[in-house]
Amino acid sequence: MSTPLISGIQQVGIGCQNVPETWKWYRQVLGFDVPVFDEKAEAPLMIPYTGGKVQQRHAVLAINMAGGGGLEVWSFTSRKSQPSNFKIEPGDLGINAIRFKAPDVKKAHEWLKSQSKEAVGPLVTLPEGEGFWGTDPYGNTFQITSDNTWFQKTGKPVGGVAGVVVGVSDIDQSVIFYENLLQPLEVVYDLTGTFDDIPASIPGQRFRRMLLRKSFSPHGAFSKLLGDIQIELIQAIDRTPKKIFENRFWGDCGYIHLCFDTLDMNTLKTKLQSQGYPFTIDSESSFGMESAAGRFAYLEDPDGTLIELVETHKVPILKKVGWFMDLQKRKTQKPLPDWMLKTMGFGRVKD
Repeated sequence: MSTPLISGIQQVGIGCQNVPETWKWYRQVLGFDVPVFDEKAEAPLMIPYTGGKVQQRHAVLAINMAGGGGLEVWSFTSRKSQPSNFKIEPGDLGINAIRFKAPDVKKAHEWLKSQSKEAVGPLVTLPEGEGFWGTDPYGNTFQITSDNTWFQKTGKPVGGVAGVVVGVSDIDQSVIFYENLLQPLEVVYDLTGTFDDIPASIPGQRFRRMLLRKSFSPHGAFSKLLGDIQIELIQAIDRTPKKIFENRFWGDCGYIHLCFDTLDMNTLKTKLQSQGYPFTIDSESSFGMESAAGRFAYLEDPDGTLIELVETHKVPILKKVGWFMDLQKRKTQKPLPDWMLKTMGFGRVKD
């Protein structure tokens, strides 16, 4: 089997109107308390998705040291980030929810009920085990579920990003895209019907849902931290779905992109272009984000959901003393040693 080109979910972007406030909630309630970067700057390469104009923004990339992907909390500073003008329903086109993982789903459920002022759904039986749905203070839906991959015990009830729920118009077309992007993928389930666990506003709606999993493999510097990838595709059967970011900019309120940690951008670009999935944005060379750096690119799934790819070149360990990891000097795609990954936690924000 050839070496994987993607090692895991690096982060999911969350558009909001106030980065410090939003990050505080995700830090205190869900444990994303280690910042990789915190930067205010322009986003010149994103003009295809920001009205053809260079916009200013504030972004924080934060991780949960239990393991899993991180969150990029993002807001415009040159304009007011706009919320959706309709209630987003399961199956609407785009990222419907983040799947956060928990070592003990019941304990996570008790924790969220005690800490969140927002709605926390009941424990339900998902097709692959127990879980529950919740909503952050800004109207974004998330799901807490179990997972088999962990980096370290943190004593906190919730871990990092295990995956996402993506609304699609045609699962058969979408699964081809995600399989080409993430090979190899396992289809955990493929079900059609009505489901008590899906928080739809109209009871009795039918959906087709398919869970795809890319299991952990020891390829990539951060693979031990990132773990498995879970992508649940959900298709509404009884209604025509709406596009979540219709007539809005990338960076407006909601889940703005799904970002994968990429191991060989040139090879992946050639492969995807040959399959009919061109990059719409490509920084082509290393692009700095405060004290982090890397090459990034974007492409779209068949319904226009934005997928970001990042080939990491440099990450900070302890910014106060100028301690960084320069990954371009590494001659291997083997995972970084655990002790080195754990040093990223030195920058934890305690509050």
